[in-house]
Amino acid sequence: MTDLMPTIFIGHGNPMNAVSKNAYTDGWAAIGKSIPRPRAILAVSAHWYIPGCGVTANAAPPTIHDFGGFPQELYEIRYPAPGSPELARRVKDLLSPLEVPLDESWGIDHGTWSVLTHVFPHADIPVVQLAIDERQPPLFHYELGKRLAPLREEGVLVVGSGNLVHNLHSYAWGRDGVHAYDWAVRFEQRARELLLAGDDAPLVAYEGLGRDAMLSVPTPDHYLPLLYVLGLRRKDDPISFPVEGVDGGSVSMLAVRIG
Repeated sequence: MTDLMPTIFIGHGNPMNAVSKNAYTDGWAAIGKSIPRPRAILAVSAHWYIPGCGVTANAAPPTIHDFGGFPQELYEIRYPAPGSPELARRVKDLLSPLEVPLDESWGIDHGTWSVLTHVFPHADIPVVQLAIDERQPPLFHYELGKRLAPLREEGVLVVGSGNLVHNLHSYAWGRDGVHAYDWAVRFEQRARELLLAGDDAPLVAYEGLGRDAMLSVPTPDHYLPLLYVLGLRRKDDPISFPVEGVDGGSVSMLAVRIG
């Protein structure tokens, strides 16, 4: 593989995006058409957030419907991409001596498939998921991203799936056309500035960015996938934001493409 794969953080938002056509899903489809076809995908999803590490090693990972209260059509979706035990072992080796169990109890959760169903709708590229260890601080996750960097030279697309701003307590449930909260706008803008400047340290230590950060990231699960993607960044990598917008006032749909 001669092409250096980009790495991408995608704001996945509402699971209903999987069955919707809107500006976000159109942007995801455009991402799939704009990058080299990967040999495989390693996904870091906000929805595999557990007290430990792990990497899926299923040859045929199940589609996991890890949510409740949505229309039946969402539960009927299957994303039948193959797995890659080979890539799982490669990830395990790259992260050694960290203990990374090869896991067959998980599969492809909605943080991953709700996006990939638009990015790669044919589900013909192997997908592996890496768990986020909820016990570890942000710097740990950023450093894991650095250790995964060789995958970019091996045809593997590393995708982080979460949301830069994710505050469901403030979300405007059932209301359309809601303006983004001022604190969400300010935090996203500050994050963009730091991303463009290549200044990772404040993004890793995001709690030091003040009240806007605390409102935007009340829990780490949806933010941490971004740090894996940042860890894979090379000094000369361009950065762009192929998808933008804030949903429900308090969920950033920003996508960050590196490379």
